[in-house]
Amino acid sequence: MIARGVEKIVEFLFPPACPVCGAPVSIHGELCEDCFGCFDWIGRPKCVRCGYPLPPRADGVSKCPVCAMGECKLEWLRCACRYDDASREVMLPFKHGGRIKYAKFMSRAMIWALRDVPADCDIVMPVPLARRRLIHRTYNQATLLARPIARAMNRPLDVDSVRRCHRPDMGHMTPRQRKENIRGVFTVVHPERIRGRKILLVDDVYMSGATLGELRRVLLRAGAESVCGVAFCRVVRTV
Repeated sequence: MIARGVEKIVEFLFPPACPVCGAPVSIHGELCEDCFGCFDWIGRPKCVRCGYPLPPRADGVSKCPVCAMGECKLEWLRCACRYDDASREVMLPFKHGGRIKYAKFMSRAMIWALRDVPADCDIVMPVPLARRRLIHRTYNQATLLARPIARAMNRPLDVDSVRRCHRPDMGHMTPRQRKENIRGVFTVVHPERIRGRKILLVDDVYMSGATLGELRRVLLRAGAESVCGVAFCRVVRTV
């Protein structure tokens, strides 16, 4: 009762507003209708394994060409929307500019994206950030997204079983350069927490898959049973 009373006072003093444009909304953290419509949300049809959006005429197809060839880097992957101009306008300020207020609607969208996959993971793990970058940025954006996802799934959040060493930023690298740059960057420091567990990795954007693929490799080597993933947005190319 006390908590609800405090919540009402906060809502009175700070009315809910769209985190992107500031327009009035009914709930804190939700997007207004106009901003919601700007994002290219990933619906159906899509690959049953990696969630890659498929053209409407492919409604009877279950897998994208990459997954059909067995080249998916995870057991399964889901993303809320495409990486385009609209998602970039929130992703970059969220990741590099301290706009952590975006985390609420982004994590909600990611929870929505997980609606058609089994909720049988044991651990929710944000992709680790190197210590140097964490000190500079002051927060790990993947952790901000992972926390409400773990809470919604009623699963523990693991933020310290894996460490990441510093490497050059991969924003402008080719897929091949990304794969080479990320190799060996992760170290499992608590294998006893990983062994025999099903792990859901959380990241902000899925580009080439190099980061999640390398993290999956070291987790499986440490004894994880399976590794899947979720991200807010993903790069979509012609397949």
